Amino acid sequence: MNIVILDGYTLNPGDQDWSPIHALGNVTIYDRSAPEQIVERARDADAVLVNKVLLNETILSQLPKLRYIGVCATGYNNIDTVSTQKHGIIVTNVKAYGPASVAQHTFALLLALVNHIELHSQSVSNGDWSASADFCYWKTPLVELAGKTMGLVGLGDIGSQVAQIALAFGMKVVAYRKNTGQTQNQDITMVSLEELFRQSDVVSLHCPLTPDTKHLINNERLSWMKPTSYLLNTGRGPLIHEEDLAEALKNKTIAGAGLDVLSSEPPAADNPLLSAPNCVITPHIAWASFEARKRLLQMVTDNLGAFIGGTPTNIVK
Repeated sequence: MNIVILDGYTLNPGDQDWSPIHALGNVTIYDRSAPEQIVERARDADAVLVNKVLLNETILSQLPKLRYIGVCATGYNNIDTVSTQKHGIIVTNVKAYGPASVAQHTFALLLALVNHIELHSQSVSNGDWSASADFCYWKTPLVELAGKTMGLVGLGDIGSQVAQIALAFGMKVVAYRKNTGQTQNQDITMVSLEELFRQSDVVSLHCPLTPDTKHLINNERLSWMKPTSYLLNTGRGPLIHEEDLAEALKNKTIAGAGLDVLSSEPPAADNPLLSAPNCVITPHIAWASFEARKRLLQMVTDNLGAFIGGTPTNIVK
């Protein structure tokens, strides 16, 4: 079994153990692979493991030996699944390896927006507190979350974890999901998408990227939000029409945004959100805690082992 890992660095920059994967076959690991390198590197592979590498029909049609793609993530929009079905290639993904880490990061973004810890810490380091005439000061208004409404677009593993944290903060929680079935959590109120945007003080995105959800956040829906509200995205960048959000922040249509993902990663230098006011951006790290990556690597190994054993699991349909 020839196994090729095309972009292993973000999963394992050196603090994890590849040996369980090495035990499954002849393994070649590349930290990164440019598009023009993929076919040559994967030409003799029976199985490839990828995180964000794009595998489309142009590439897959040149890999006749390939029988398995293991996605080292939950989202698999980088894989042309129509093409993989055409070529008889099994694709698997990994679910629920990092809900706690992503939920934690969701609130880290929110707290950065409402408490401005970094701004005040830097102010203290710059000597502002030492020079202050008062025992305390604040550089910008501070916002209490208790009593505010958290609106969750998506209520899967991650959205449910975010809901529990929001409830612990004393927030009200409303949610929308495509599957309109009610949640078993009586503390969460299911609402329509428009109701969610209009009611919420914080809107947090936890839905997959599909043709229906691309640019879910646009001028119209931003106009439904309160001018004091915040938008959070730890899902996928294209859920947001970035020019529309940048304008909404500039015009104070909403109070701020906390984003861990952008439509292109790494982003172009002229991405309008990089210079938008009250926009906190982190480099797609919500998933990347040591503990979450350790679980992810084990689950990727389990998926590959199940395929080799003839009983594949977590198959992407």
